[in-house]
Amino acid sequence: MRLKTATTRLSFFLGALTITLVGIQQAAATDKPSQRPNVVLLMVDDMGFSDLGCYGGEIRTPNLDALASSGLRFTQFYNCAKCETTRATLLSGKYYPEVGNTELRNCITIAEGMKSAGYHTIMTGKWHLKGTPNERGFDRYFGHLSGSTNYFTGDKTFRYNNEVFEIPKQGFYTTDANVDYAIKFLDDADRENPDKPFFLYVAFNAPHYPLQAPREEVDKYRGKYRIGWDKLREQRFARQKELGLFPANTKLSPRPDDVPAWDTVSPEEQDHQDLMMATFAGMIDRVDQGVGRLIQKLDTMGVRDNTLIMFLDDNGACPFQRSQQKSIENHLMPWNPDSYWCYDKRWAHACNTPFREYKQNQHEGGITSPMIVNWPAGLKHKGSITTQPGHLVDIMATCLDVAQTRYPTEIDGAKIGLPRGLSLKPIFEGKTRPAHEAIFFSFYGKNNAIRVGDWKLVNINFGEFELYNLAMDRTELNDVSQTNPEQFNKMLSAWEKLSNEVGVEKLDRAKSKQKPSKE
Repeated sequence: MRLKTATTRLSFFLGALTITLVGIQQAAATDKPSQRPNVVLLMVDDMGFSDLGCYGGEIRTPNLDALASSGLRFTQFYNCAKCETTRATLLSGKYYPEVGNTELRNCITIAEGMKSAGYHTIMTGKWHLKGTPNERGFDRYFGHLSGSTNYFTGDKTFRYNNEVFEIPKQGFYTTDANVDYAIKFLDDADRENPDKPFFLYVAFNAPHYPLQAPREEVDKYRGKYRIGWDKLREQRFARQKELGLFPANTKLSPRPDDVPAWDTVSPEEQDHQDLMMATFAGMIDRVDQGVGRLIQKLDTMGVRDNTLIMFLDDNGACPFQRSQQKSIENHLMPWNPDSYWCYDKRWAHACNTPFREYKQNQHEGGITSPMIVNWPAGLKHKGSITTQPGHLVDIMATCLDVAQTRYPTEIDGAKIGLPRGLSLKPIFEGKTRPAHEAIFFSFYGKNNAIRVGDWKLVNINFGEFELYNLAMDRTELNDVSQTNPEQFNKMLSAWEKLSNEVGVEKLDRAKSKQKPSKE
């Protein structure tokens, strides 16, 4: 297996030489190859749609808010509702079943594509896929191969390039370390060859559980969440409308039946819930501080103007309660390295304002990501908001587009097909981009959706499909499958066709419980 993998990688890079030459020729045509932008891709983990200040939240995110105010915000950008499925899709430019999910088969990664185009390729943070980043095109890597980690003590999967990294006994915090090593690697690349552009991917683990943050970050927010999740949602939704993220007639999704009203929760539990959300907020605050340090580094290097920054999230807020008994019994504080806390769907529901559902679901709360783009030299309308839909599969296409290179048609003599995405660059330029024929969503065949234009078909737990017109009902409150049987069946056929094409087990039409009337 190792030999075959090595042969495949070697064949790719031999083949990639041709791609490199194509990229160089295209760049040379302008006689200014340095005009190709640097690319910085930032991704957080398990953050809700409304957590950032520029998306309606009260958490202090001045650096990300500044990127948004001088950049571009998407209101309909989609992820894959889960950590590893998002990472497989993001890095391959294909839907995760097509590449064997964590296996990353029959594809190149963004790093491999950018490397072939003559870029330095750098990654820090969470990998959560098979192999290592250095085996898939990254020149430099620091981070953890695992899906989550202790923020203060790390785990055994931490690597510095392909070497085991020993976590310092004191003063370590994963979010900070991701930024520290990103800056170090930028310095290394600049010394090695300052004329080469760089591709930097920082995959923050925050704010994924366990909820752990330095005490000073938690203290900033302690007491601010005693208003509870009901009031918080109302306040965030009002700000979202003020910011122009949603039309005035958009309706807030109701509190789910299994989420209690805040005023029915005991004072002791309210205090604990305030602590959990304060810690979550502190974790995001610390990410924003790291983003600020990265921006300052780009300024110091003199490359900020022609650096394309894209910031997004891997899935909606997480509803799973997985706090460990030791933390509960011993009342461990979240700045204690031995603590392990989670919040649950009560806060996740608020963090996903105004949408329904959560991580793993294909309703908007599970798959809609904050997406901020900032590129001083490449954006036409700075400080704008776009409602044009985009998806993770578009990131690969966008990166290769700005790098002036292309995706190979085969690896090791085997045809691998083209990626699914469409470059976002026309949207950056203020244009209307041709829409995807359809956008596919699935959580291992259990929760599924397809979007065609403004229509969306979606189900939960192998259950009935629902039909929504997102142009009129973005928060998915009115299932119109019964009154639109023709559209329902058209969408179901499109789902079956695309799910078969990408490799998800076919859902038999007869198994769908939701049957629209024939009227």
